[in-house]
Amino acid sequence: MLHDVLYGFSVALGLENLIYCFLGVLLGTLVGVLPGLGPVATMSLLFSATLHLSPVSGIIMLAGIYYGSQYGGSTTSILLNIPGEASSVVTCIDGYQMARQGRAGPALGISAFGSFIGGTISIVGLMILAPPLANFALQFGFAEYFSLMCLGLVIVSFLASGSMLKAMMMASFGLFLGTIGMDMIVSKPRFTFGMPFLMDGLGLIPVIMGLFGISEVLVNIGESFSQIFVQDKISNLLPNLKDWKDSIGAIFRGSFLGFFLGILPGGGAFVSSFTSYAIEKRISKHPEKFGTGVIEGVAGPESANNAGAGGSFIPLLTLGIPSNAVMAILLGLLLSHGVQVGPMLLKSHSDIFWGVVASMYIGNAMLLLLNLPLIGIWVKILKVPYQILFPLILLFCVVGAFSLNRLTEDVLVMIAFGAIGYIMKNFKYDAAPLVLALVLSPMMENSLRQSLLVSQGSFLIFFTRPISAIILIATLILLIVPILPWAKARKW
Repeated sequence: MLHDVLYGFSVALGLENLIYCFLGVLLGTLVGVLPGLGPVATMSLLFSATLHLSPVSGIIMLAGIYYGSQYGGSTTSILLNIPGEASSVVTCIDGYQMARQGRAGPALGISAFGSFIGGTISIVGLMILAPPLANFALQFGFAEYFSLMCLGLVIVSFLASGSMLKAMMMASFGLFLGTIGMDMIVSKPRFTFGMPFLMDGLGLIPVIMGLFGISEVLVNIGESFSQIFVQDKISNLLPNLKDWKDSIGAIFRGSFLGFFLGILPGGGAFVSSFTSYAIEKRISKHPEKFGTGVIEGVAGPESANNAGAGGSFIPLLTLGIPSNAVMAILLGLLLSHGVQVGPMLLKSHSDIFWGVVASMYIGNAMLLLLNLPLIGIWVKILKVPYQILFPLILLFCVVGAFSLNRLTEDVLVMIAFGAIGYIMKNFKYDAAPLVLALVLSPMMENSLRQSLLVSQGSFLIFFTRPISAIILIATLILLIVPILPWAKARKW
């Protein structure tokens, strides 16, 4: 493993990769600081630009945006009580109260250090778990992959915001959208309605840009964002010994918890931060003080969301299955470069795997050095009027969608899904299951049909193979669990 790690650093420390790592974490921090933006929308905007880079440089940059945004999101949460990122929502509870008490500096400091520790622990976990998991996945056939993707979609739906029924509806819609285009087995077009640009299917990036970028602008039109800043000068960014004593346990608990939750489909940074806060409050000797400005309420969630971001790379890099919308974009990037993602990635493209792992070490160190000195700059950036920011987002979306294939149809697809995303947000439908289902749909269909070809049309193949059977049983349990309270209430 030491040889692999050293090889990864030789890749990541190349001048080009180092520059793109820096750009990624810098943009990620900025994205996290600005409310109304997010890593998904930003990564989709830059997707077309990364196609001109090497696969290693492209994924290093986009990965930096993802985990960098987890750092930046805490700044607005603590100073403004406005979460820059969804995963930083819980940081507002105690972080903002600390700022009102004149302790914005220690809150920001422990957030940065906790994020660094959480990110580092997740990288070590990624190095340790990924190779054996990839070797185990080599035993997977088409049936196992189909079952695993079914489990992933159900878990995402189970953990989605809002009702599971709505999430399953979105996943079903995404699976249907993934069938648009040419049937690769019988070579016949499906649901193209005579439109040539649909022969290759719906473009992932225009769909994501519409669902997350355009819809976000539409939702926030007319919204007034608070511009109330902490008046006192931000000082004492380095936590004192008491702060470290109160926080160190929460940091390590949040780091390990976030990492393992991040591995789960639909887990990631958001679920990790909320779970960490709930645990810290439950085990605390003074739970009544949570919400009044306790530093553990900042340290735990901020460590957890960064660890969760790192953990979510494991299913992508070892199984080829994205655990959230961000990982779906990274999967799309690798597939666009012709890289076969899955258990063979470590052998066939070891430069990508170990280069990304090493770049995450470097990126986390960059973020620690960048965030604390640049706090003043981030606060000034927050003064940018949103009447200027949102039109710029729209412009970047249009340019990004058009530049993919130089087709106006991609822009129209983006606008259409922007309207769909706006309606979904108003009616509390989560977009993540739709995006994941859209990405997984072609792979699920291929695995299903190949399995049935092997078994001569018998669905028993999914239950006679032990690994596939265990995964499907777990899937069925997750589907049944939400129904039990309803059935009990009906006294069936």
